[in-house]
Amino acid sequence: CYHCKMNMKEGDPAVYAERAGYDKLWHPGCFVCCTCGELLVDMIYFWKNGNLYCGRHYCDSERPRCAGCDELIFSNEYTLAEGQNWHLKHFCCFDCDCVLAGITYITVNDKPVCKSCYMKNHAAV
Repeated sequence: CYHCKMNMKEGDPAVYAERAGYDKLWHPGCFVCCTCGELLVDMIYFWKNGNLYCGRHYCDSERPRCAGCDELIFSNEYTLAEGQNWHLKHFCCFDCDCVLAGITYITVNDKPVCKSCYMKNHAAV
């Protein structure tokens, strides 16, 4: 088995993935996404760099995913903030929803807040 490295027994069911090549077989329970472990038997699978992927994690390996909406980001313009990728319009102030991409913001309780809202709602007076 390509995944667990245990011998395949004659007569046991095996999964063959054409995209992986003719030399690779898996036990049905070992044919899983390398990222999340989702069982891929009877599912659409993806093969990349010697690994099996479910659809979600294959796409994550190709494009960044927005932390705000959980959708893939296809635009060449997006922001990386707080260790995550965001569509420009989704990286917003937690208090007033103004877009924060490209402007200074303050983090309050792990939430981004614009300077105006920080001064109005969070700063000690």
